[in-house]
Amino acid sequence: MRWLTLYARSRRIPASLAAVAVSAVTVAVLVRDGGGGGGGGPVEPGPSVLVLAAGAMAFSVGLSGQDAALDRTAAIRWVPRRAAHVLVAGAVVAAMLLAVQTVGEDMATAGFVVRDSAGLMGLVALGAALAGGQYAWTLPFAWLSFAFFAPPPTSTPMEVATWMLLPPGTAAGTWTALVLTVVGTAAYAVAGPKR
Repeated sequence: MRWLTLYARSRRIPASLAAVAVSAVTVAVLVRDGGGGGGGGPVEPGPSVLVLAAGAMAFSVGLSGQDAALDRTAAIRWVPRRAAHVLVAGAVVAAMLLAVQTVGEDMATAGFVVRDSAGLMGLVALGAALAGGQYAWTLPFAWLSFAFFAPPPTSTPMEVATWMLLPPGTAAGTWTALVLTVVGTAAYAVAGPKR
């Protein structure tokens, strides 16, 4: 068996892929049946953010291996593998939403999907570095919960707090997602998941 297959199995990637696909299709069907965003009106960011956050949280369970001692003693370079894991997972989450959109209702633009997917995976990676893989989902969940119930942003701090719901091209949203991606990916790649 090849190392990539073993790595994917130990990080629960097949189960994560299934969860991402199911959540994307479910939300797309609900948006289509509920008429959310179609008909030329403004597209609500909520369903898209839910799909992206669910995907990031699904991949978060694989950010720590089955055996921490085995990971520590492995004679491979973990830094590039960890960074690649976060970046590829973010690309898969974004691609899944974009693929579902091609056969159904348009829920978000490509720029919005890429920005939020990258930022959410950075947030998940930061959560893994701070709290471990089993709790990595808590940071994006808490931030998303706050963003949904926060008042409309009227200042830069509130734009930063609600970055994942802002329209694409908004400076505060783009910079927040970029910082979360870089900081989270770097922290997780260098430190690994908290034990």
